[in-house]
Order: sequence, then structure tokens, then C-alpha cells
Amino acid sequence: MTGEDRCPAVEVLDGTSPKLSLKREVGLVGAVSLVAGTMIGSGIFMSPQFVLVNIGSPGGSLVVWAACGLLAMLGSLCYAELGTVIRESGGEYIYILRTSGPVLAFILIFSSVIFVRPASVAGISLSFAEYALAPFYQDCPCPQLLVKCVAAAGIVVTAIVNCLNVRFAMSMQVFFMVAKVLALSVIIIGGVVLLVRGETESFEDSFNGTNLGINPIGIAFYQGLWSYDGWNNLNYVTEELKRPEVNLPRAVMIAIPMVTMLYLLVNVSYLAAMTPRELMLSSAVAVTWGNKVLGSWGWVMSIAAALSAFGSLNGTFFSGGRVCFVAAREGHMPDILAMAHVNRLTPSPALIFITAISLLVLIPGDFQSIVNFFSFTAWFFYTITLSGLLYLKIKKPELPRTYSVPIVIPILVIMAAIFLVMAPIIDNPAIEYLYVTIFIFSGVLVYVPFIHYKLCPGLLEKVTVFLQLFLEVAPADKNL
Repeated sequence: MTGEDRCPAVEVLDGTSPKLSLKREVGLVGAVSLVAGTMIGSGIFMSPQFVLVNIGSPGGSLVVWAACGLLAMLGSLCYAELGTVIRESGGEYIYILRTSGPVLAFILIFSSVIFVRPASVAGISLSFAEYALAPFYQDCPCPQLLVKCVAAAGIVVTAIVNCLNVRFAMSMQVFFMVAKVLALSVIIIGGVVLLVRGETESFEDSFNGTNLGINPIGIAFYQGLWSYDGWNNLNYVTEELKRPEVNLPRAVMIAIPMVTMLYLLVNVSYLAAMTPRELMLSSAVAVTWGNKVLGSWGWVMSIAAALSAFGSLNGTFFSGGRVCFVAAREGHMPDILAMAHVNRLTPSPALIFITAISLLVLIPGDFQSIVNFFSFTAWFFYTITLSGLLYLKIKKPELPRTYSVPIVIPILVIMAAIFLVMAPIIDNPAIEYLYVTIFIFSGVLVYVPFIHYKLCPGLLEKVTVFLQLFLEVAPADKNL
């Protein structure tokens, strides 16, 4: 049997055969599920106490949640315009590459692949594990080793699902989104019942004790925005979205207002069931709410929260693998990561790579610190991306676009992003933020020798051919 008979992917390397491309499998329902299903994850079940601790009052916390939703909505509208002008997958990476050049784009992908995306996966998987184990450890803390083992199992299962079939992964996303909305609806209905009974003491003098310092407001926003992470997910998979010029803006206009309203009502329900002090001391808000409101059925909320986090993990994997895949296609990552399985048409090498890095980040993982440093890094790159949109609107107004936002919207989001990046540093400088900044710009030290001067190409080529045969993958072309 010849090499060609064994694996058709080898033939593709010499450019004599047409390349594969990822299929457009994501319709409007799938798009809404990808955005809303990723946003509604661990955050709404774990972040409320951290928002309240930092901002200091129930009224202040509700304002933060509403403002986070508004910021996510405005940001997503800006990204919708970018997605209709630059119709390629990859999100921030491809937009920065096209508007700011390869060096900044590589710094983004270096930070994203090594820290930002794996940190997001690790944070979500930790919350999934904590809620999945909560019914078994009601009277004592769950062992951290067991939490991390369950989190690792969740990451591996999600990776396998996404490697096997795009359509099945999207069907799973739709199922989990419906389950999440039902779970949040139970919490909201329970809150309405409590309010009708007169449980309103948490809302008396609701702004008393509000912290107005720059640092507490910034950290409260970090924790709140963690729950909205996923608002830009569709831009990572533009080439797999059916009619992106229509479905991209339409999906975010449906998903984000829906999620914002759900979050506000859920927080009101939490405050109706618990005093602010009880909420701040709770390690798992949804479980505490379930025990107080549902009694012996309180464990149901643990399962609902675990399923919610797992659905968010699935959406994060689905989009995250595509960023790595697109960067490799542009020559900023090893060639093997730009390949898709010859039969399943999934970017399995990129997904496997993200899985490996996420498992490493999980080892020292701490939920709150992961959220803070993830948010700091993410909003730094959102600022650069939206500056690129301003550049396109001012310098390239002739580019065809089916959707456009008023120029004041990206300016407002950029101002908010600069505040979120600078606030914790200015008000309460911590050495960790310096370390994160140094790490971000250390990407230049990798870019110069390995991307610009292309050192060690021979070794990488041999590894690529071996992995291509082993994983049964071939180079995938753009689907524009």
C-alpha cells in the first residue's frame, strides 16, 4: 500500500489537491445558542458574591450587572460590523492582523493560546466541578484535588465532542442553552414568589455602603463581565456561520439583551432569598439559594449550575479552537494547527492543543484570580480591536458592509475598555498586573526569531508530517 493510499492528507501538502474547508453548519438558532449558551455559564452562579463584595451594596451590584450587559451589547454591535467587513473566522486575532499588522496580532495569539483562552476554559471547568460535587459535600469543603480531577474530565469530554462532529457540538449547545434558561427561570420565579411575600429587606437603603473607589468598581466589573464572556463568540466562527451578514448582528441582538434581563432578575431573586451578608459569604450562590428556597430539592440547583457551566465550556471550546486554527493558517502558529480532520472536518489538532494548555493552567487554578487576570488581558486586546474598527470607519469607508454602527459606539466602548484595563493598576497597583503585562509583550521575543526569521523550519516540518499522518488531518482553506 502506498503512502497516498494510507492517508490522502499527505497528498494535500504538495498543493496538487484541493484543500478542505470547514462547513457552514451554524444557523440563527445555533448562533444565538453559541452566544447565549456560552455567556450563561459559571459566572451567574459564582460571580454575584464577588461583585457584591467589591461594590459593597445590593443596589450598586445591580447597576454593575446592568452596565456590564450594556457594555457587552455595545461591544458586540461593534464586532458585528467588523464581522461583516472582514468575513473571516478568528475574532480579535484576524481583525488586529488586518488593521494593525502581524506583530500585534501575534502578541494577541501568543497571549490567547498560552493564557487567555486556557484561563477561560480552566475557570469554567473549575466552577463546573465545584457545582457537580456540591451535593456530595454539603457539610464540608470539597477536596481541591477531586475538584481539579473532575474539571479535567470535563475539559477532556468537551474536547472529544468538539473533535468528533460540529453538528453534534452545536446540538449540544442548543440543548444546554434551553436547560440554562429553564434553570434561571426557576430562580426568577422563586424570587417573584419571595418578593410577593414581602421579602424585600435587602432592597431597603440598597445603595448604602457603595464603594466608589476606582479599584473596587473595576474589579466588580471584571467579575460581572466574566459572566458576559462569550458576547463575541460568533466572530470566531464567521466562516462556519450561515449568512453571516444577516445572522451575525441578528444573533447578538437577540442573545445579549435576553441574557442581561435574565441576569438582573436572577440577582434580584438572590437578594430576595438572602441578606447581602449571606450572599457575600456564600461559596456557591445558586446552591445557597436552592437550599433556602427549594429546601430538600436544593441539590437541583447544583446540577443545573453544573450543566450550565458544561454548556459554556462547550461553547468556549468551539470558538477557542477556531482562533488557534486561523492563526496557524496565517503562519503565526505551527502548520499542523491549521489542519482539519479529513472525514469529520473539525479542527482537531487546534482543539487538542487548547486542551493540553488548559489542563496545565488548571493545575494551579484559582477561580477569582483567573477571572481578574483573564479580564485584564481580554479588555486590553478588545481596546486594540475596536481601535481597528475606528480606523476602518475613518480611513476605509468605501469597504462594503451590510451593517454599521454609529462611530460614537466604538468610542464609548474603547473608553470603557481603557478604564477597565487601567483602573485596578492606578487605584491599587499589584505586581501581578506587571507580570501579566510583561508576559503579553514577551510575545515579541517569540515572534522575531520563530515567525519573522522562521528558525527551526526543518524540525517543525518533520513533526507536522508525523502528526498529520497520526491524526488523519489535512490543510484547510478559507470558507469565505
